[in-house]
Amino acid sequence: MSVRRTTLAGMAVTTSAEAPLPVSEVSRLIGGWIDRLGAVWVEGQITQLSRRPGAGMVFLTLRDPSYDISVGVTCRRQVFEAVADVVSEGARVIVHCKPEWYAPRGQLSLRAAEIRPVGVGELLARLEQLKKSLAREGLFAPERKKPLPFLPQLIGLVCGRASAAERDVLENARHRWPAVRFEVRNVAVQGVHAVPGVVQAVKELDDIDEVDVIIVARGGGSVEDLLPFSDEQLVRAVAACRTPVVSAIGHEPDNPLLDHVADLRASTPTDAAKKVVPDVGEEFERVRMLRDRARRCVEAFLDREERGLAQALARPSIQDPHRMIDVRAEEVTALIERGRRCLRHQLDRADSELTHTHARVVALSPAATLKRGYAVLQRSDGHAVRAAAEVQPGEALRARVSEGEFTVRVDA
Repeated sequence: MSVRRTTLAGMAVTTSAEAPLPVSEVSRLIGGWIDRLGAVWVEGQITQLSRRPGAGMVFLTLRDPSYDISVGVTCRRQVFEAVADVVSEGARVIVHCKPEWYAPRGQLSLRAAEIRPVGVGELLARLEQLKKSLAREGLFAPERKKPLPFLPQLIGLVCGRASAAERDVLENARHRWPAVRFEVRNVAVQGVHAVPGVVQAVKELDDIDEVDVIIVARGGGSVEDLLPFSDEQLVRAVAACRTPVVSAIGHEPDNPLLDHVADLRASTPTDAAKKVVPDVGEEFERVRMLRDRARRCVEAFLDREERGLAQALARPSIQDPHRMIDVRAEEVTALIERGRRCLRHQLDRADSELTHTHARVVALSPAATLKRGYAVLQRSDGHAVRAAAEVQPGEALRARVSEGEFTVRVDA
């Protein structure tokens, strides 16, 4: 199987396992492409500087402060001497250079024609632009801030090895709460290795489920010393953390971009320990105060209820409960007597009316009429005879009188 490649000169190169290119040819082709790149402006941080006495060339190593990438730089002594007073290892510079490919070793380097130091003012201006750009993305928005736990069981700490910041955080935190535990990551906190080291440490701690909060701490320093904590890569790494992050960089006036993206900013490492870990003495005092307050509330409630009970017991209905019954008993007796009188009066009147009615009924009854000598004639079917035309001659009728009845016959 052959592989076809095209060079910058537009010439196709065909290779295969049977017809490979020699290393020298590959190196020559790479060098031809690099030669066509031309001069470029490059920014980086000087990590190594070699100035041999009497040598006409100065050798530098230029590193990207945000990534683990570096490249060698060579320049004539006259070029470096122009900035030798303000440029040293760790300084940020801008280099006008031309990439060169050393074919025998397959090595890329930059040949510098001019070196310019990056001033503090320029760095601050760039940081301000980066700050505005990240703010527009919403990385500094208050609603993104995560609350810190009241009592973290395990605290992640990113700091320099055997640094004053590490000592301040550990001692103050354990003084406030002796049982607190730390997961410490010692990294470089300045220089070219600071950004990748801090980013890696933050990611490692964020991946530990037991870590409740992460503190990134460093003592004070110059603007250049604190530049790693304004690096975009670090800011985005902190923004992506699931665990709350506390920034404790420098002193009160220092304000790297990490302060804006962190969930909480502490003015110093000592302040970070105070804000992350509660004071056991203060908490005991708060518990005591709350307990006293609860006791006072309960005692006040009991006193209020006792007063209410005393007032209730002082009422006449409670002191002499039968008094109301006795008073009501007299009223009930009077009402009973009154009811009896009313009922007796009603019965007497009803009896009188019944007697009169009975007398009237008796006076108007047929029996009374019969006693006065009248008789009632009834036919055999029991019907009373009311007219002479109702009977036939010789018909037998029954005559009913006051003291009995007898049979009569109709005469023609």
